[in-house]
Amino acid sequence: MRQTSLLLAAVLALLTAGITRADARTHEFMLDNGLKLVVQEDHRAPVAVVQIWYKVGAGYEQDGATGVSHALEHMMFKRTKNLATGEFSRIIADRGGRENAFTSLDYTAYFQQWSKDDVELSFKLEAERMQHLLLDETEFTTEMKVIAEERRLRTDDDPQALAVEVAQTVAWQTSPYRQPVIGWAADIASMRLSDLRAWYERWYTPSNATVVVVGDVEPAAVKALADRHFGSIARRDIEPPRARPEVQQHGEKRLIVRNEKVQLPNLMMAFKTPTMTQVGKPGPDGKPVEAWEIYALDVLAAVLDGGSSARFTRELVRGQELASQIGTYFQSMSRLPDMFSIDATPREGHTLEALEAAINRQLDAIKATPPDDAELARVKTQVVADTVYQQDSMFYQAMVIGTLESVGLSWRLRDEYDAGIRQVTPAQVQAVARRYLHEDRSTVAWLLPAEDR
Repeated sequence: MRQTSLLLAAVLALLTAGITRADARTHEFMLDNGLKLVVQEDHRAPVAVVQIWYKVGAGYEQDGATGVSHALEHMMFKRTKNLATGEFSRIIADRGGRENAFTSLDYTAYFQQWSKDDVELSFKLEAERMQHLLLDETEFTTEMKVIAEERRLRTDDDPQALAVEVAQTVAWQTSPYRQPVIGWAADIASMRLSDLRAWYERWYTPSNATVVVVGDVEPAAVKALADRHFGSIARRDIEPPRARPEVQQHGEKRLIVRNEKVQLPNLMMAFKTPTMTQVGKPGPDGKPVEAWEIYALDVLAAVLDGGSSARFTRELVRGQELASQIGTYFQSMSRLPDMFSIDATPREGHTLEALEAAINRQLDAIKATPPDDAELARVKTQVVADTVYQQDSMFYQAMVIGTLESVGLSWRLRDEYDAGIRQVTPAQVQAVARRYLHEDRSTVAWLLPAEDR
């Protein structure tokens, strides 16, 4: 126990020192047109990461028009007023850089990784496609076929992914989080170029964007470059998306998904939980959500699935040998309430029913008795250490800043995370398990082979 405590103290000391340096190296600027710029100095190598985040994703879309955010992301790599099709990517490749983009429920982001001397070129290219994207009908038709094939390969032909999609749709009744990021197949097939044009004109504006730069740069110089390339783009005010809060759930939801391609059965369990953006607002039981609860849910996820000594692995994979794999996922930083999820595959010779019962016994154990100090110290050590090690990546540093800003929080919350984790008590872990891992707000999905009847 003393060794664990000493390790925790060492890691926390390291993290505290790192945070002080990170806070001093991070600078925020706001352009007159509403574009936010966050610059973090990292002078370990002569490189830089540039990311531009737009506060729009699948969670902003309406029924019948799902997938439009993802489709627009694809088209952003085509032509603009001053760049021919493919020229954007060719310029970056010719200079030895890397670039890509990603769409989520809450945001769409684009990035480049290359020499610090190319930050200005990143700004020039991103400013060009922020205001001068040209949407061509022929290119759109071709790209929609690519997206339809992407959906077929990654979702429709993947039993696990398809089951997750179905389970999310059942779990969320009114929340836009029920919609797949890639879109429903019918919506992809019926999408029109005018849908993308309207989406671009509505959301792709400086006042809805955050530019994040991490690397061997000087903040004042980066601000000057941002003024030069983005400053002249006209501001367009954004009308917030219409609120679609999730309705109250009145009892457990259960479903069975059968698929002829399933080789191993799978179990998914999900519980509706708040995230940091819901602090102070009513939770699923009507009582206000407190900030410590979000940190305690993070710690709870690690107690259950935080490495080889975590409860699920120790008890269900190695001990009882009921599961061949089991994982826990909790997203503490999202725009809307999210899920605390458990995913598990039974070991050969064991049933989903037996595995589910064993998982519930583990959850009941935490609800009945909080973890002891030694277990919590080990978990905190791992959670905090993961945060420390991730700081080695410039890309990850930028991702944290961009994610927080895009879901409606401040990047400064990053520097409070470790303190929040440190302060979690065993009783608080028990309390959030009791409050949020509640059967009446759960969804349980079984994935089975088609012939298993």
